Amino acid sequence: MRKTIVFIMTLVSALTVSAQNIQLHYDFGRNIYPDEEAGRAKATITLEQFKADQWGSWFYFVDLDLSRNFMESAYTEISREFNFEKESPFAAHFEYNGGLNRFGSFQQAALVGAAYNGHTADFSKTWSVQLMYKHFFKSYEYTNAYESAQLTGVWGMNFLDNKLRFSGFIDFWRGEKVNGHGCLVILTEPQLWYNVTEHFSIGTEWEISNNFVYNTYNDKTFFINPTVAIKWNM
Repeated sequence: MRKTIVFIMTLVSALTVSAQNIQLHYDFGRNIYPDEEAGRAKATITLEQFKADQWGSWFYFVDLDLSRNFMESAYTEISREFNFEKESPFAAHFEYNGGLNRFGSFQQAALVGAAYNGHTADFSKTWSVQLMYKHFFKSYEYTNAYESAQLTGVWGMNFLDNKLRFSGFIDFWRGEKVNGHGCLVILTEPQLWYNVTEHFSIGTEWEISNNFVYNTYNDKTFFINPTVAIKWNM
């Protein structure tokens, strides 16, 4: 689970200055791929927060992957946007990705680029496109610092008087294999939520990826990992 609301974007500032939620996901990946994803955590707690201000907005999320005996990892993405002008859809985007796991750390990355944010008149549909330079740092043994680029799309759509919400993101970036060869990494995480009340939602997330899952069992690179989830909107 990565940036699941990914921001409610600069547009949310027209409705509220802050939004926060906490999610609990049960992941079926290890059941679907018992060999390739034998170590995948079955439970993930995600905390997200968006906050708008006079200059733009902050967004962060933290994923906590849990097993029966350990907190396996804590991964975070933190981003800051500065609006070019008050009513402009363009913004400067700055981001940090990284975290720790039981065996060491995730490879850290810093991103900088531009975002184009949009919405319908009633804010029932929102979208964003971000094009960024991405720098990976040497974070642990067997990793190398290298340059990359990332294209990100984000969407959110409300239906049935806001009872249903379809949201998510898709990322494309240049990754690097252990042998140093480059590869195209694709990651998307569409979500569908049913809002039982103003605060409580039930739903699902589908992590669909290529060259993203760390797999030493065989040459498989494409994975689909669905979850069932609950969410509390604060």
